Amino acid sequence: MKYCVILAGGDAGNIKTLAVENFRKNGIIIAADRGYKLAEELGIIPDVFVGDFDSFDGDIPESVEIHRSIPEKDDTDTMLAVKLAIEKGCTNILLLGGMGGRFDHTFANIQTLVYACENNCRMSMCDNGNFVTAFGKGVHNFTASESGYFSLFAVTDELDIEYMRGTKYPLENYVMKNSFPLGVSNEITGEKATISIRSGKALLIWSEK
Repeated sequence: MKYCVILAGGDAGNIKTLAVENFRKNGIIIAADRGYKLAEELGIIPDVFVGDFDSFDGDIPESVEIHRSIPEKDDTDTMLAVKLAIEKGCTNILLLGGMGGRFDHTFANIQTLVYACENNCRMSMCDNGNFVTAFGKGVHNFTASESGYFSLFAVTDELDIEYMRGTKYPLENYVMKNSFPLGVSNEITGEKATISIRSGKALLIWSEK
């Protein structure tokens, strides 16, 4: 499994430099435009810079691989970074700085999580109080090491859930709609929660109480 950390320009929370560098041992670090400022704050030189330089105009070392885009484009800088990470063979992506600030960017990053899922890549993003990831068909286990609220949403028209067990509000043979937030504010009650998905895409959010 090849890892990638993408640094974006949103609220990064209390990120530790060591945590980011640990990912580099098995992958790469990509700064998505303004995310390079976060890299500077952490004292990290990323492997790759992706963006149109509309929110970062500083100097970048020659050792950094630069993928420059134009401002008038369909993809966000974060989406460009995700596409490049997948192209480089990364199958597990952590996005830092993907939440907070402008809500349209946060929502775009949620859609980007789904894009990664559709392209056989597990992607998540986090800040100080939230962890977000998307997944599809199959059995997925989540340990109780993460405390707080455990919320499940459909990000396709329908999410066919075979079962969700180990939670305060379990589900059996339930089709969740993306127009009704039934899965908000659940909790893990055992050592782990297990979710079996028959079809559709799910968005999981852990939030601190």
